[in-house]
Amino acid sequence: MLDEFPVALDRTAADPLSVQVADALRAAATSGVLRAADRLPSSRALARQLGVSRTVIAAAYDQLHAEGWLTGKTGSGTYLTTAPAATPVRPTAASRAPEGGDLLDLFPGAPCVEALDPAAWRRAWRAAADDSAVARKDRAGEPGFRAAVAEHLLRQRGLHPATTAAVLATAGTSSAVGEFANAVLRPGDTVAMEDPGYQRAMGAFLAAGVRVHPVPCDADGLRVDLIPDHVRAVYCTPAHQFPLGARMPAGRRVELVEFARRTGISILEDDYDGELRYDTAPLPLLAAMAPDVVIHLGTTSKILSPSLGVGWLVADPGVTAAVLAYRERTGSGPSPAGQHVFTALARHGDLARHLRRLRRTLPPRRELLVGALRDRGLEILGDDAGSHVVVPLPSAATEDAAVAAGRAHGVALDGLSRYHLAAQPDPHPRIPHSPNPTPLPPPLGRHTYGIALGYAALPHAALRTAAPIAADCLAGVLAPTPHSSPPPA
Repeated sequence: MLDEFPVALDRTAADPLSVQVADALRAAATSGVLRAADRLPSSRALARQLGVSRTVIAAAYDQLHAEGWLTGKTGSGTYLTTAPAATPVRPTAASRAPEGGDLLDLFPGAPCVEALDPAAWRRAWRAAADDSAVARKDRAGEPGFRAAVAEHLLRQRGLHPATTAAVLATAGTSSAVGEFANAVLRPGDTVAMEDPGYQRAMGAFLAAGVRVHPVPCDADGLRVDLIPDHVRAVYCTPAHQFPLGARMPAGRRVELVEFARRTGISILEDDYDGELRYDTAPLPLLAAMAPDVVIHLGTTSKILSPSLGVGWLVADPGVTAAVLAYRERTGSGPSPAGQHVFTALARHGDLARHLRRLRRTLPPRRELLVGALRDRGLEILGDDAGSHVVVPLPSAATEDAAVAAGRAHGVALDGLSRYHLAAQPDPHPRIPHSPNPTPLPPPLGRHTYGIALGYAALPHAALRTAAPIAADCLAGVLAPTPHSSPPPA
């Protein structure tokens, strides 16, 4: 342990003291001043050395714990873990990633694996390995997993499945969509989907021979008034519309449920990141409002890791029976291994602790990215939730230019164009579902261009590098210089 710690505080700076302490320790680790397995002072000792309150040091240590820089050993102290390989420093002209090198990944849809507690992760896998090998897997899912999911949904999402039998294990959201399409729908049936929307769900429907009818979105999500009456189901992401990030308000949810009951259709509610809310309490799930018409889908891929390869489906007995019959016919079903790991995480309380850690870890990441974008005067779409935001752009050309500029400067950016389900305006006329429809803002949907920016996948230090580069590239395509491409700061 170093006698004097390399931390200099500026009490006149805008950054809080805890952020300055965390930044200084992170920089010391990346520069080699601190090395893996070095023991850090106690929060009390470092607070005394720096002349700050112990709360400041505790907050800095908590942040570094969440990012994976520190680990605690009971009765021994706090230690620096191995620094992430090739951790970038704060961006300068000399630190830009070269074209053709590894790109800094700002694509949405990836989890914050840096927030996973390595000890809890290893403990869960060891516990899963202690379970006996199965000769025949349960098509509905492992009983312990289904019980753990039911408890998770009750505590985290306010959904109380009628019975554990209402919960089926799945191999993830796309797999669940495909199973529903093959088990419940018929080839040639039509499903309404948000536009822009989740392309893998569309792919699962199309693979089953089901037609997809794109429905535009506005600032409140799916435009229920534009859903045609002939569809058999509606797929949507009401908690955090993907990719635009809108949260469907209570009135729109009631309208969607009423439409489903009036027309006798099903709603597939994809709650892919509903646990990740930071500003306000989440609105009630559609499945909690209307379990008779809603099929609820969840996944571990956004809150834990795609390594598990599991998710869940909650539905009424008719739907679950149809899905189980389809699995028996095809011999399909989710692997038990990931289910055992999830069950172990839930049993020991590590899942709940991880979700609390995520809710502490992701808001500063969002603030970092949003701050860089707003510093350049860029507009931002997306609710204060999940793990991505959207910067709208005026045209496909500017979107393509932003993606190309990002790649040239070492950052992978994701354009909205690939999430458009249809290239042409909706041919169906607007048919209101109520006699006195409330005037609605124009749809964003099919004519929305922009960049979806994820802030979970990268290590925090790499995000500090990528955020200003991405912001400069986006600002540059909106106001390009006459003779050059947009250079990052």
